[in-house]
Amino acid sequence: MHPSVPQSTSATVAVFASPTSWIESDAVAQCHQVAALDGMIHVAGMPDLHPGKGAPIGAAMTSTVLYPFLVGSDIGCGIAVFPIRLKRAVPERLAARFPDLDRPLDPEQDADDPAWAVLAGDIPAGHVEGLGTVGRGNHFVELARVDTVVAPDHAERLGLAAGQLVLIVHSGSRGLGERILRAHTEVHGAGPAADPAAYLAMHDAAVRWGSLNRRLMAARVAHALGAESGDPIVDECHNLVEIRDGVYLHRKGAARGDGRDVLVAGTRGTPSYLVAAHAGAEANHSVAHGAGRKMSRADALRRGRAKHTVEELRRTPVGSLVVCGDRQLLFEEAPTAYKRIEQVVADLAAHGLATPVATTVPLVTYKTPDVGSTGRHEQRRRRGRA
Repeated sequence: MHPSVPQSTSATVAVFASPTSWIESDAVAQCHQVAALDGMIHVAGMPDLHPGKGAPIGAAMTSTVLYPFLVGSDIGCGIAVFPIRLKRAVPERLAARFPDLDRPLDPEQDADDPAWAVLAGDIPAGHVEGLGTVGRGNHFVELARVDTVVAPDHAERLGLAAGQLVLIVHSGSRGLGERILRAHTEVHGAGPAADPAAYLAMHDAAVRWGSLNRRLMAARVAHALGAESGDPIVDECHNLVEIRDGVYLHRKGAARGDGRDVLVAGTRGTPSYLVAAHAGAEANHSVAHGAGRKMSRADALRRGRAKHTVEELRRTPVGSLVVCGDRQLLFEEAPTAYKRIEQVVADLAAHGLATPVATTVPLVTYKTPDVGSTGRHEQRRRRGRA
C-alpha cells in the first residue's frame, strides 16, 4: 500500500502566493531541498511560507517515505476555537483573571479542577507532564470577538454571529512531540522512519494529546472568567503526517484543507480569519495556518526594542491587551514580525484553496503570566495548599 521505491528525480514544487506576497527566497530554497529527498513527490508552499530549522514552515509535502523531521517536534500543534458566553467583555478586567497557563495541571494534586471534565478516557501516551499549559513561541490563548461575517449561512451552521465571543487556543503536544522526534533523530538524524508504523502510533497519540491540551486550556480559561466551556467548533492540527492515497502527506505549519473549517491566525494586533478550506491535490489538500513570520526572532527583538516600548506592545492597535510577562517574547512576537494576514487569506482565496467565513478581533491575548497577576497569586496559593 505504501510504495517505498525512491524517486530518481526531484519532486515538483508549487508555492501558492501572489507575486506581491512576502516569500523569502530561503524558504523557497528549503522547499527545493526537501523536494530532492528520496521518495518525495510534491511540495506545496502556502502563502505564509517561511524558513524553518531544516524544513520550511507553511508547507505540505507528499512522499513515498516517512520523514519525521518534516513534521517537527511539536507534533499535534493546532488551533481550536471555542464559543464562550460572558456578560461583559472588558479587556482590562478579563486580562487580570486569566489563569497561569505556565503551571501544569497535576492529575492528583489538581484532581478537583473542573477543567478535567473535558477528559474522556485515558491521557494519550500516559504523558502527564505539561497538561493544560500553552508553551512558548507563537502559541497563545486568545479571547476574541467575531467581527465581520463574510458567509452568513456558513457561520450560522457553526453557531457564529457578529459580536459573539470565542476562545482561540493555539498549542501542541508540549514535551511529548519533542521526545518522539528526539528519539528518532538521535539514531536516524533527518533520515526516514525506520519503522513507520511505530512512529505513526506515537505520532497519533501526540496529536490526540495536543487536542486534549487545547480543550483543557479552554476549560481553565472559561472557568477563570466565570463561563462554561464547551466543545470546539474548530480544532485543526497543522503539524502532522497522514497516509493519503497510499503515500505520506507531511504538514509542517499547514492545516488540513480537505473540506474543513480552519482558523488562520493573524497576530495579537490584527484579525484572524475563519475559512472554509477546499484545497485540492496541487496544494496537497492543505491551507495556511497563520500569517507566517516576516522576521526572525532575533531581528524582531532587535528592531522591536529600537521601535517600541514594552507598554506599547501590551496594548495593540486594535485596542486589545497582551498578557505576557516575558519581555523578550513580547518583542519576538510583535505584530510587525509577521506578514499581513489579509494578504495570506487573499492568496488562499485567489488560488481557490479557501473561502473566508468570518473574522475575529482579539480582546485579550495570553502568552505567559504577568508578574503580579492573579495567575501568579493562584499559583502560589495552590503550591501552598499542596
